[in-house]
Amino acid sequence: MSLVELRLGTVASLTLNNPPLNIVTDELIEAFDAALAELEQCPAGDVRALVVTGKGDRAFSVGSNVKDFDAQRGPAGRAHFEKESRLGHRLANLPMPTIAAIEGNALGGGLELALCCDLRVTSEEAQLGLPEVRLAVTPGTGGTQRLPRVIGAGRAKELLLTGRIISAAEAERIGLVNEVVPRGQAVARAHQIGEEIAERGPLAVREVKALVNNAFQWRIEIGLAAEVEASERIFGTQDAIEGTRAFNEKRTPRYKGT
Repeated sequence: MSLVELRLGTVASLTLNNPPLNIVTDELIEAFDAALAELEQCPAGDVRALVVTGKGDRAFSVGSNVKDFDAQRGPAGRAHFEKESRLGHRLANLPMPTIAAIEGNALGGGLELALCCDLRVTSEEAQLGLPEVRLAVTPGTGGTQRLPRVIGAGRAKELLLTGRIISAAEAERIGLVNEVVPRGQAVARAHQIGEEIAERGPLAVREVKALVNNAFQWRIEIGLAAEVEASERIFGTQDAIEGTRAFNEKRTPRYKGT
């Protein structure tokens, strides 16, 4: 049994397959990493969005197994922490937009993986949090870096320093998730959003994602210059020509990612 299921398509899906809690093990990380490597090579017209979810309805993922913490103390744990960090970075930097479908709880490393996605949809019964400090440890898959970028430093510090677990409704209120849906509908709603993204120009979509990601680390002058360069590239594509023609002819565009 593969610990990660990848299904390619215009809206692809990547499922953590370690129920009921979808605990992140070294074996799961390796399978996840292999799936990401495959996705990185997919042409823009073939895979236009990705839905990331967890198997079952109990948890998107609760992160690492606490029982493994003893083996990760001191220098011996560094290789594991670096492996988790590289995985998160790779997920966050996939070229296509990613949507986390959170059906069940997203805690610790599980929420950190969801934070690596561009959008998050959660069921109304889900709970979310980074409770690491309750166990006197720290997040290791980007939680201290990505959470402030999503909800702001003040709210991020509140959640990180208290280890508080919040409801889906509160997560939506503070901007941690984009949308809350009834139980059992997170995956379907994420795919709907993915289909909407897939109708847009795939090269333009990928450029926009990269520009927004870089906006948090570039000075605005650099970002604005990159935006101009991206516009020059994208306006020269066949999809840009098709978009204009379809608009003028009042029809649905047929984008190919070229």
